[in-house]
Amino acid sequence: MKSLLIFDLDGTLLDTVADLAASTNYALQLCGFPIHETEAYRFFIGNGINKLFERVLPEGEKTQENILKVRKYFLEYYGEHNSDLTIPYPGITSLLLSLQKRGIKLAVASNKYQKGTEKLVQHFFPEITFAAVFGQRENIPTKPDPTIVYDILSVVKVGKDEVLYIGDSGVDMQTAQNSGIQAAGVTWGFRPRTEMEQFSPLYIVDDPSEILAIAIRQ
Repeated sequence: MKSLLIFDLDGTLLDTVADLAASTNYALQLCGFPIHETEAYRFFIGNGINKLFERVLPEGEKTQENILKVRKYFLEYYGEHNSDLTIPYPGITSLLLSLQKRGIKLAVASNKYQKGTEKLVQHFFPEITFAAVFGQRENIPTKPDPTIVYDILSVVKVGKDEVLYIGDSGVDMQTAQNSGIQAAGVTWGFRPRTEMEQFSPLYIVDDPSEILAIAIRQ
């Protein structure tokens, strides 16, 4: 049985794409830039919000000044509207409750900024006691750098062979690979199965119940 499961947030625990798209489009409009279809954001998200803003800005406008300007308006809007359209994926809440009931420790490792990560986790999973909730923090490299996983392991002191990392993207599979821990890719998130397959995770699952089966396997 695994002692610790580390979950990505956006695209793994929560379907956040609609709120992220709405908030980014709001900021882009205020700055006079073109907006994007919600579906396009599935491929813009995943490497932190500054990288998101760089990706959505037009060619020739991807300056640090513009990124920071979009960021300012985004944070103001998203802070008030980050749960308007966001929902947990089907079966996720019951999965977390089942894992918790079995004494398996849970953690979140996200490239979403720290305050936003904490707010969403507290809002949508009030019954879950997470051992660690880490998002994008100042002066800490984002995933796929393994620092975020090492920081979780410094809180939850278990061997790497007792850990499973769960995510929906190539970035997540690389993070697990770089950390030296097993990974499970999930197909219900933002990125296609083929992206995760490039990194040869031990598991790719189509339903949260499969994660429970893997976690409690002897």
